[in-house]
Amino acid sequence: MSPGVSESEIEYGLIGRLQDLKYTYRKDIRDRKALELNFRKKFEALNKVSLTDSEFERLKDKIIQPDVFLASKLLRQKNDFIREDGTPLAFTLVNIKDWCKNEFEVINQLRVNSQNSSHRYDVLLLINGIPVVQIELKTLQISPRRAMQQIVDYKSDPGNGYTNSLLCFVQLFVVSNRKETYYFTNNKNQHFIFNADEQYLPVYQWAKPDNKKVTNIDDFAEEFLAKCKLAEMISKYMVLVEVEQKLLIMRPYQIYAVKAILNSITENRGNGYIWHTTGSGKTLTSFKASTLLKDNPDIAKCLFVVDRKDLDRQTREEFNRFQKDCVEENTHTSTLVRRMLSDDHANKVIVTTIQKLGLALDPNNPKNYKEKLAPLSKKRLVFIFDECHRSQFGDNHKAIKEFFPHAQLFGFTGTPIFEENANYKQIDGTVGSYVTTKDIFQNELPKYTITNAIEDQNVLRFHVDYFKRDGKNLPTVNDPATKQAIIEAILEKHESATNFRKFNAFLATNSINDAIEYYHLFKAIQVQRLATNEDYRPLNIACVFSPPAEGNKDVQQIQEDLPTEKADNQIAPEEKKLALKGIINDYNEQYGTNHSIGEFDKYYQDVQQRIKDQKYPNSDVPHSKKIDLVIVVDMLLTGFDSKYLNTLYVDKNLKHHGLIQAFSRTNRILNGSKPHGQVMDFRGQQKNVEDAIALFSGGDMDKAKEIWLAEPAPKVFEKFGKALEELTNLMKSHGVECKAEEVANLKGDIARAQFIEKFKEVQRLKTQLDQYTDLTPEIKEQIESTLPEEELRSFKSAYLETAKRLKGKQDEGSETTPPEVDALDFNLVLFASAVVDYDYIMNLIAKYTQNKPSKQKMTREQLINLLSSSANLMEEREDITEYINSLQVGKGLNVEEIKAGYERFKKEKSEKALRAIAKAHGLDFEALQDFVSAILNRMIFDGDQLSELLAPLELGWKDRTKKELALMEQLGPYLKKLAHGREISGLAAYE
Repeated sequence: MSPGVSESEIEYGLIGRLQDLKYTYRKDIRDRKALELNFRKKFEALNKVSLTDSEFERLKDKIIQPDVFLASKLLRQKNDFIREDGTPLAFTLVNIKDWCKNEFEVINQLRVNSQNSSHRYDVLLLINGIPVVQIELKTLQISPRRAMQQIVDYKSDPGNGYTNSLLCFVQLFVVSNRKETYYFTNNKNQHFIFNADEQYLPVYQWAKPDNKKVTNIDDFAEEFLAKCKLAEMISKYMVLVEVEQKLLIMRPYQIYAVKAILNSITENRGNGYIWHTTGSGKTLTSFKASTLLKDNPDIAKCLFVVDRKDLDRQTREEFNRFQKDCVEENTHTSTLVRRMLSDDHANKVIVTTIQKLGLALDPNNPKNYKEKLAPLSKKRLVFIFDECHRSQFGDNHKAIKEFFPHAQLFGFTGTPIFEENANYKQIDGTVGSYVTTKDIFQNELPKYTITNAIEDQNVLRFHVDYFKRDGKNLPTVNDPATKQAIIEAILEKHESATNFRKFNAFLATNSINDAIEYYHLFKAIQVQRLATNEDYRPLNIACVFSPPAEGNKDVQQIQEDLPTEKADNQIAPEEKKLALKGIINDYNEQYGTNHSIGEFDKYYQDVQQRIKDQKYPNSDVPHSKKIDLVIVVDMLLTGFDSKYLNTLYVDKNLKHHGLIQAFSRTNRILNGSKPHGQVMDFRGQQKNVEDAIALFSGGDMDKAKEIWLAEPAPKVFEKFGKALEELTNLMKSHGVECKAEEVANLKGDIARAQFIEKFKEVQRLKTQLDQYTDLTPEIKEQIESTLPEEELRSFKSAYLETAKRLKGKQDEGSETTPPEVDALDFNLVLFASAVVDYDYIMNLIAKYTQNKPSKQKMTREQLINLLSSSANLMEEREDITEYINSLQVGKGLNVEEIKAGYERFKKEKSEKALRAIAKAHGLDFEALQDFVSAILNRMIFDGDQLSELLAPLELGWKDRTKKELALMEQLGPYLKKLAHGREISGLAAYE
């Protein structure tokens, strides 16, 4: 298709395709009235009723919800309604017993007119008259990402129909430029954020079972929008997350896995395993499989089996997140047995541990649980195992198979056991053979490998730096000089590896003794550095390994998956206990906690939480409360997830699934500020990495290496040079030099939009380069000479100013806005510095005011340039700049004085601005101040209170309306500034 094809041609082409799929095209439905009339007819036919006009109005009031989550529940359940004669009417909005039997229609160019807007929607799909899918079509020049942003913007507008019309039932959005097609769920505003900074909408492309993408809109229509397929997606494969009041839709590979399990059970085709890579959301997949099994009368019980205490809790919480209280805690084996024997439908799905199940089936257990469970042994049970390559390979697994001969077993694993990585031996007579995942679970069901996940951008690639000191191999492994060299390397590389501490890191060590030695060496080296350099910022370091079990069941259970720690704790346990006590005491002192080795799990949970607290900016959670680096042995290298962990330092022998599990801690997707997972290997394990890629890629090794591993730094530098050349050529083509100060001289919004696109690519590649730990001095020098740091800052400042200006044009939504501007995606996260935050700037300002020249690190101009180059201080930039200009150099203020002075400055400036507004509109200042305070306290704009504020002016309604609009033109921006990016409900009506 040529780029010249118009949106309307794409639109009518899609409508024709949907008609081929037996949708009825209703070109007569173009406004709200026609939409409601059509729904009324469908509703009355489905529920075999004839409503009066007033009953229909009351029905609309009942079902039309501003809350999409509540509307989605109404769509899926039986509801009731009292008719005018007092009789009850039980009704459904669609045929929920057989969604395929509903009527499917397509409409286009629907206008929803209201007081505040006249939105027009490209294509809507109706099920039984209810709009459930909105399709936004764009030409090839507009990226689908921008189309998504427009939907989010639509939803933020008042009077958009999503809260006050049948459009509240929209479940899915589809965006397509015909070639590329994406889909995502509707949600409440707090979950419906397309914000490249920290949150993003989960946006998917459909795929076939072999993970081949279905991108063309015609193919997508056939695969996804065909009547029964769409009905199945909405009724079966969407999940309403009760705890968060959030809608989720499953990814294609998750749906295929659920279908494979259900088909295996329906056809009684034995056991199976699902290879879904780490980070692919297997809990949601297993939850959906379990809940769909609840409705299968042939299955007596479905047990989801995990094998560690903390995983038991995490998985239970995950299940309960999807459906409140759907899984109870099985604290004791007796509770598990009681629930297994219960006929209560609520006990049909049980989450438990392999250990409790083993105790229940132990013939030597004095409580005779096995005897009590005997009636179940003849029934059909389904067992779904989390991470099926772990301790299920032992006797417990065998006991389950023997006791429940009619059971079907399904296992999930991110890293299957093949012959190459098997370490459990099955003895049959005199012959020993290694047990693989296939031996236990028989059939390989659909797989989704790490290669698939990286290609789909569901997880990141890895950058592996095989470290050598001074170009040579490191000394022998246990030499203290080696540890010293590794620590020096980590301290040298950590800032760039973690994007200047935006992220945090693990150091994986080979033994508990190594971990203890590293911990004390780090401590000593950092004390030394601080003594010789007052500007040194020490890393916050924690260390975690399990204590000797000594009969503690919790620790014993944890250690079943910690082979190194379990073995290490057999030797000199008292020394290890003493060392761990000291580490925990240091931790208590640093973080103001009160943990002890006796309650090790609480300490372990606290460490995990602080690692995850990295997601909060330092203004919300100070850096002193976070952890930069955790020294580990086995713990945390499997099963732990945090998007803000990006680096793994490796001084540990890793191979096969252990290597993949450990590396995968670093590669959770976040945004453009995290281009890859970082690994620094200090043991020269390149062959082990390549062996693991070969084993777990599920395909061609050379292709897999290309997909798994980040491009080498020289190649990225080459792309950086080309991107800069393109920027230079663009600026020259507009008659200006490629200098930051010349950006202001670009003529017209189209030229500015071109600058945004070109410089954004320069910054994206620079962000990537900054995080390479293996940049040679030559490349570093070349980067600096190609684009010096000071010039880069000036360009970033120019970008942010231009972006602010063009974003304003986008938000106006004027028909005169050039399409090049409308298509822009600014991706401001690339310009948000992890270093240049509020505290950092306040410290620099304090140094700037000092008398001593050595303390004065920056000139006033450099300080303002630094401030202007960071997107995360855009709201404060103007105020801080004015404050810096008001200060005297040499007055010698400390940081606390600077902060207090800045707060005073802002307060005085804000009060001055509000007095000016009050004076301009003839209002009492105190009354206006109270009005503003009430709005900011509740974050709600109240129109009635605005009327009260203007009442003393005694204006007629026409003059009062004019006065309201004139006042809000000034007061609106003032309120938004004070709200610091938070939404004030109701304020949008005046924009």
